[in-house]
Amino acid sequence: MKRFLLVYFLLFLFCTPAHAEKITDDAGQSFFFKAPFTRIISLYAAHTENLYTLGLDDEIIGVGNNDNYPPQVGEKERFNTRDGVERFVAADPDVILIRPMQYRAYPALWNALSRRGIQVVALQPNTVDEMYDYWRTLGRLTGKELQAERMIGDFKEGLEVALIKLEQIPGTVRPKVFFESIHRKYATFSPGSMPIFVVEMAGGVNIASDAKPRHGTNIANYGLERMLHKSAKIDIYLAQYGTMNRVEVKDITNGPAASRIKAVRDRNVFLVDEHLVSRPTMRLLTGIETVHRLLHPVNSH
Repeated sequence: MKRFLLVYFLLFLFCTPAHAEKITDDAGQSFFFKAPFTRIISLYAAHTENLYTLGLDDEIIGVGNNDNYPPQVGEKERFNTRDGVERFVAADPDVILIRPMQYRAYPALWNALSRRGIQVVALQPNTVDEMYDYWRTLGRLTGKELQAERMIGDFKEGLEVALIKLEQIPGTVRPKVFFESIHRKYATFSPGSMPIFVVEMAGGVNIASDAKPRHGTNIANYGLERMLHKSAKIDIYLAQYGTMNRVEVKDITNGPAASRIKAVRDRNVFLVDEHLVSRPTMRLLTGIETVHRLLHPVNSH
């Protein structure tokens, strides 16, 4: 029996990659890798931004069509999910970073690339706590573990500054906020999501705390009727603007029954760059500062 166990143990050792790390991504895929990935195609702008923050300019060989930050992404080759397998293969990446929604939408593409020996990793955190683990995962994949921990430390220091400001604002005077995510659906964000975290850290109260997330995303369908039911209590109406929500202030102020919304009557309707509130990057700190100035203009410095 002892001999059998010894043989089994040795077989286990030889069948497991030596010094390999195991990753399970947000699409449920588990895989081992022995060395950091050094030829990266990133098809999500937040991945790209975080990779640059980790100091990986040279390792990034391709980015998505909509990536625009930091400025040096303009020098990278552009890719998208409609590109054929051969174009990806010709670039010779060792890893392609995507989001779970992309993984679900184009399984044939990812399976074909995996068969060619290219690792496909789907990552996307939905909360700030998940964001820390996500940064650590990027660090492990690229050999930048220490830099990832430094990112987390810097972010938490920034939160401490925001918290000091927050503690100076009594709960009784914190404005009630409706934060629009998709105008045509009068959708908002789910409680606990990064945009709502930004609002709350900036000293606002999420008036749509009963919103439910849609399809595992941070988007929550709310609807005009439910929003108008609370319209008399909405002190500030925020809307993210960008690719996800191409909206202008006039679209909100001229919308159905807009005169019933307190924030519209008080001219407290503001747009916030989606890059600052919806992406799991260091710029969430800028988002908190930006929203704080909108919610508390007298107290802002």
